[in-house]
This record gives sequence, C-alpha cells and structure tokens, in this order.
Amino acid sequence: MPRTVRHPLACALALALAAPSALANTVASGPIWALCRAPEALPGLRPSPAIAVDAEVRAASPILIEAGRLDVSSERETVFRDRVELTRADQWLATEELRYQHAAGTWQSPGPLRFEDARLRLEAATARADEAAERIELEDVRYQLTDARAGSGTAARAQREGERSHLIDATFSTCPPGQRQWEFEAATLDIDDRTETGVARNATLRLGGVPVLWLPWVAFPTTEARRSGLLAPTLGYSDDRGFDLELPYYLNLAPNYDATLSPRWMSRRGLMLGGEFRYLGASSQGEFRGTWLRDDQLTGRDRGMAIWQHRSTLSPQWFASADLQHVSDPNYLRDFGADFGQHIQILLPSSALLAGRGRGWSTSISAERWQIANPVLAPGSEPFARLPRLRGRYAPLLDGLLEPSLDAELVRFQHEQRPGGQRLDLLPRLRLPLGGAAWFATPALAWRHTAWALERDPALPGRERRPQRSLPIASLDAGMVFERRPAMGQGRWLQTLEPRLFYLNVPHREQDDLPLFDTQPLSFSWPGLFRENRFSGPDRQADAHQVTLAVTSRLLDAEDGRERLAASLGRIVHFDPPRLRLPGEPAPSPDGSAYVAELDWQLNDAWSLRSTQQWNPDRRVTELSALRAQYRFGERGVFNASYRYREGVLEQTDLSFAAPLSAEWRAVGRWAWSLRDERSLETLGGFEWRSCCMAVRVLARDYIRDFGGERNRGIYLEVELNGIGRFGRDSERLLSDAILGFSP
Repeated sequence: MPRTVRHPLACALALALAAPSALANTVASGPIWALCRAPEALPGLRPSPAIAVDAEVRAASPILIEAGRLDVSSERETVFRDRVELTRADQWLATEELRYQHAAGTWQSPGPLRFEDARLRLEAATARADEAAERIELEDVRYQLTDARAGSGTAARAQREGERSHLIDATFSTCPPGQRQWEFEAATLDIDDRTETGVARNATLRLGGVPVLWLPWVAFPTTEARRSGLLAPTLGYSDDRGFDLELPYYLNLAPNYDATLSPRWMSRRGLMLGGEFRYLGASSQGEFRGTWLRDDQLTGRDRGMAIWQHRSTLSPQWFASADLQHVSDPNYLRDFGADFGQHIQILLPSSALLAGRGRGWSTSISAERWQIANPVLAPGSEPFARLPRLRGRYAPLLDGLLEPSLDAELVRFQHEQRPGGQRLDLLPRLRLPLGGAAWFATPALAWRHTAWALERDPALPGRERRPQRSLPIASLDAGMVFERRPAMGQGRWLQTLEPRLFYLNVPHREQDDLPLFDTQPLSFSWPGLFRENRFSGPDRQADAHQVTLAVTSRLLDAEDGRERLAASLGRIVHFDPPRLRLPGEPAPSPDGSAYVAELDWQLNDAWSLRSTQQWNPDRRVTELSALRAQYRFGERGVFNASYRYREGVLEQTDLSFAAPLSAEWRAVGRWAWSLRDERSLETLGGFEWRSCCMAVRVLARDYIRDFGGERNRGIYLEVELNGIGRFGRDSERLLSDAILGFSP
C-alpha cells in the first residue's frame, strides 16, 4: 500500500513545485508593497501552517495518508474517498477521491485537488497520472506563491513528464485577484529541470489589461542561477538627446565573470554601443565599462568613455586597487551622463594604488592624474599628476603617555604644459593625551620639513631649484564637559556645556618663492577652527599665533539618550596677524576669524532645524549663512526648505517635497532659485502612483546643465513591477539626490 500512494504524491508534488515556481522564476524578486489588504489568490488550505524544510529532510520524511473511506474490494483498483489527505514534511495534498489502477500503474482524481507547502498553494479541477511514463496532468490550475515573491497565476492545463513540464495558457502576476494591474500571459510554457530553463511562447505583458509588450519566444532560468538574456529596457527623453532608448543584454560567460552589452539609441545623436565586463577571483575583483558613439549627429565626431575599476587583496596587510577613467572630450559627461550630478563634474580622476598597514604603521604608493571633464575649465588647467606618490605613517604603540608618530610623503609632479618637480614632506610629532571623565588636554609638538627638486622653468630662469622649508608646530587642544538637569521637564532632560580651547603656534617662514603643486585654501567651517593648517597640501604651511575659543551645549533626552538640541559657537583670535597668503587670496583679518555658529534642533519627531552662520565682526557682515528646515509627515511625506548664502558667490533658496496624496498617489517636486542671478537653477515635478504590485513615476525636469548657464529639459518615465524589475530611467536616484529625506 505505501508504494501505491508514493508515486501519485511524488508526481503531484513535483508538478506543483516545478510549474508555478518555474514561472515565478522568470522574474527577479522585488520589494513587497503592503497596499493590498488581501493580495492572496488562494487562502490557506491546510489545517495548520507549514514549516519550511530542505529537500533532504523532505525526501527522508514518511508519507502519512488519511481518508474517510478506503475501498479495496476490487483487485484492479484501490479507491480513497472522503477527505483524502497526504502529508510529507511541509507538503500537504488533499482531494475528495483518488483512484489507483494497479495493473496500468495509473491514477486519477476527479477533483478538486489541493496542494500546499511552505512556499506554494495550488488548486486543480482534475488530475490524472501514469507512473510508468512518470507523467501527470492537471486541468484548470490556480496557484499562489507564499514566499517573498508572493505571485499567483493560472494555467488551463499543466502536464509533467519526467523532468519536463508543459503549461498551456499560463499567467503570472504579483497583483491580487480582481486587481490585475499587470500580468504576464503565455500561450505555452515549457520547463526543463535538467537544463534549469524555461521557454515561453506567444508571451504578453499587460498593464491594466492593455498589452504593452509581446514576445513570440523568450527563454528564462528556472532557478536563481544567472542566465544570459535581455534585461529591462531604459526609456527617456531630453532636449539634447531626444528619445533615449537603452536595451541591455546580459551574458553569463562563467561563474566568476560576466558581461552586459547595452546598445543605446538617441534620436538626436545616433546609436551608442555600451558594455560592461565584471570579474571575480579568489582575491581580486573588478569591472570594465565603456561606451562608443560613432559620428555624433550633433557634433560630427566620435565620442566615448572607458572605466576600469579593480581591487586585489595581496595578503592580510596589503591590497592593490585601480580606478582609471577617460572620456573622449570635456562635454561627454554633460551630454551623456546620468543627469544626476555627473553633468557638473569638472575633473575626472584616475588612480592606481598599492597600500599596506600593520601594527602602528601604514604605507602606500599611488599614481594619480586628472582629466578635464567640463568645458568650464580651460585646456591645461587640470591639476598636476602625481606620478608616483609615496606616503607612510609610523605611530608605535607604546605603554607610556607619549604618542610619537611620523608622517612622510614623497611625490613627483608632472604636467603636460607646466614644469613639475619632486617634493619630500616629513612631519614627526609628539602628543601627550591627558584627561579624565569630564576633561581632556592634549599638548602636541611637531616639526615640518619640506624639500623640493624642481624642473627647469624657462619663465623663471633664476628660480632656486632645490628650495627647503622647516618650521615647528606647537598646539594644545583642551576641553571640559559639564552636565546638569534643567528645571524644565521634571528631570527628563540632560544639558551639557562643553567649552573647548585650541592654541596653535606656527612661526612665519617666507614661502612666496615655493612652488604650488597641489595646495589650495580650505573652506572655513566649524572643523576649520581646530586645524593646524588652513591650506591643503604641504606646499604652504600657514603661520599662526592664535587661540580658538569655542563652546557647545547639548540637550539630551535622559530616557533614550537622543540629542534634541546642539548649539555651538566659536572663533579664532589672533595674537599675531597671519602673514602668509596665496596669490589672489584676500588678506586674513588681523584680529581673528569670523564667528562660526551652528544649531541643530530636533523639535520633535516631525520637525528639525539646522543652521550654520559665519559673521565677520571686523566688517560687520555675514560671510556665510545656511538654514534648513525639514518636516516629516505621514508614512513617507517630507518637506524641505533651505536658504544658502556665501558672500560674493551665491544666494539660493531651495524647496523640495514628497507629499502623499492618498495611499496610492504621491506628488514630488523641487524648486531651486538663485536670488543672486534671479533665475531658476532646477525645477522638478511629478507624480508617483503605486499599489501592492506595481508603481509608475512620471517626472519633468528643467535644470541648468553646465556652468555656462545652458538649460536642459527632460521627461522621465519609470514603471516598476513588483517581482519583475524596473523599466525606464532610475528616477529613485534622481529623487534621492533632489529631495533630502526622500524614501522610496
């Protein structure tokens, strides 16, 4: 008797698992949207929920059979009737009647037949099978996936023979019944377990009942294994490119490397060929990416881009990396970038690095170069290439109070249009960190020695070619932390007062004759109050005899430790006026820096306010002002309002929002306005509609595409099908960059 029922159960379960799950594997898993209260096509069938088990446990589990009646009166046939249930591990099958013919090795169930396990539910009107041929047929099939894909569908007829399955008039969707906002239909669906592939013929994708994509033949994988095939297309429109269609094709070349070919047609520019090759080794990984557009219809020349990114782990202490980028011309990113910040990138960096670190030491050797990637820069104005750059740091871990360290750098500068040279920079340092629970004091003493070996400059024939500079750097960083419980709030709040003093003494050295390879003034902000040098790079070391006086006060929630309010105020006071400055740089104030004030206020879980101010007391003017307010509401609603001002450079306002209009609709927008130039910098607006199984985003954007003020307009359409993927431009990235706090 056990053998009598084992084959029917095995065949039925094999078909139930193979057919619907294979159909579901035609798509990639995606996010679950909980907007449909009852997305299940089939409710739970079995009396108790199933607990998932692996295949080995399932194969070794016994088969339990329950039936109201068992008829063995005939030698040719055994009949199970009245609530027939077969159970094995997490699998359960039920029907009202099951007939087994001994001589023919066949069985049938007039139905209805129900099946359920931890990831699938299935119903069929009738079932019949042939054990010898290992064939089973089901009529009028309905199924429901219960795993993360949560898809469901139907089939007019399903047949499984051996390791092959054949479905007729099959459908699949992650939408609930009665709300089929999208659905795949296939006239026939053939699945082969041996090759782990499926083939659908006469397949149609319907959106809202309207056919939008028809494929006469399509092959797909039935497992999570990678397979070659078409990926989701990308469609968009912009003024400079026209209609923009990209259709990528994925090539699964080997388990450790693959490729993607991406032909891209732009109605106003032509056909661009793109590609990507990825590789993964035991200790290295990387990718190549490139594009090529022959004879751009607008410029009349060939255009393209090439990128190579690589990283190798050589040992537990050493690794190597490379990031090489090249564009055919300075306008490439502006014309063909993703429109999400690439169009304003000025320089394109390339680098190669070999680095190592150990206990108390680190070192690296690198090569770095830059390419002009925006026409705002004149040819030849790119930074010096560093070919090579050797850096090292040694900080032995000692048991005493003193913390010695040595930072060293040796770099060779090279430029196609300007004379270069070499530079050695040594910075030994001694620190003595002292402190307790409520205070700290760290005196430090350093000596900076920098030497250059310069190439001959025809414009400066008398320039010294081996200049040097040495000077000491002394500093003291000290602070205290006071705490109290203010009277308000009945002990709920904890307030701190954190005064900080930073003293810096660096003697002046004449440096006007020294070269400027990679040195620029650093932006002044709150961290700038505590720097040893207001310049980047060692070509200039600013003189200083000054003290920074700063204070911070925080308001903490004593229950959960959350910071509700932080206010800071600080200023640098000069004992001696700074004398060193770069060519064209305004002279620093002799008395001190501007006052720097910062405020970060979390009014409640919905409202937050952040402000940064810099006020110059000598000229009685505001040098910098930044104010931002954010309001969060609903599940995914956010509103931002900000104001930015930098004296003589910019004055801008920025409004952005993502506002839910209903459970399905959300409006998004951004408006950035330049008060200084009296023009719009960017205007973005659109709507998002989403349900439990799909989303549609339509955006319109008008923005300044380059520093010359040229504008561009674009329309972005994106359709996202839960369990399938996305079609169209990646608007989520655009919205995340444009709207602070945006959540998909």
